[in-house]
Amino acid sequence: MTVTIDGNLAQPPTGRTRVSWGRVATHIALIIACLTILLPVIWTFRSSLASNDMAYRPADFSFTPTLNNYRQIFGTLDIQHNLWNSLWIALASSAICLIVGSLAAYSIARFQTGGTPFSLAILGTQMLPPVALVIPFYLIVRQTVDIAGYEVKMFDRGITLAIVYLSFNLPFVVWILMGFFESIPPDLEEAAQVDGATPFRAFWQVILPLSLPGLLAAGIFAFVLSWNEFLFALILTGRESRTMPVALASLMTSQGNQVGAICAATITMMVPIVVLTWFIQRYLVQGLTFGAVK
Repeated sequence: MTVTIDGNLAQPPTGRTRVSWGRVATHIALIIACLTILLPVIWTFRSSLASNDMAYRPADFSFTPTLNNYRQIFGTLDIQHNLWNSLWIALASSAICLIVGSLAAYSIARFQTGGTPFSLAILGTQMLPPVALVIPFYLIVRQTVDIAGYEVKMFDRGITLAIVYLSFNLPFVVWILMGFFESIPPDLEEAAQVDGATPFRAFWQVILPLSLPGLLAAGIFAFVLSWNEFLFALILTGRESRTMPVALASLMTSQGNQVGAICAATITMMVPIVVLTWFIQRYLVQGLTFGAVK
């Protein structure tokens, strides 16, 4: 052990070397993990700018980028219609989930509605595979509904798909928000009610603003699940309300796969999720950790 000029003890070189190698190994592992995630995205972006024959050569970057694939999907294939369907259906389903889920989660967290069996029953609905639900939903949706003397068709309607998405989004949102509401002290609601607020007003003006990070986190997850859903959208929609995942699958035909167009549509589908996450990532991280500790 050596002593420096100022009288402090210097660290042994062996320990410094061990810490350095540990950091190098950690960075190498992180780089490999990042490349595993990013390389498919980079290859997809590269193929979206390549011609049809060049798209089949993933190791070749010596080509002139072109926007023909994007012109094809937005011009010939009219992909913007499917993109709009996915956007508003996912937003509508997420909004309904947050409205219904927040009320249900608050009731369970504060008033123990239904007790433990009811909470477990909500979680149990998540154990059903989607294929077990799609056939009953199809039989229901194929029927017409009589509303005030008017026959309303439910098949190939975006709002029908948004409501069907509640079957797997709502239990997830309820269980997330239960943890957030349990983390908020009940004294805040009691103080608001002492000042004359009704229970619902205390929930609306006190609890919901405090649980905003949790609402954003649950809303984003519900939006992503609805945005990427394929099976229900394939069975319950036609040409009018077709979403992006179904439109992507339609590019794979018996005559061959349009690799360039598929990659361009994939990048287009990723952009809204990346932009949304970029703007609210601070609230997302805060929401994920806010309800972890009571």
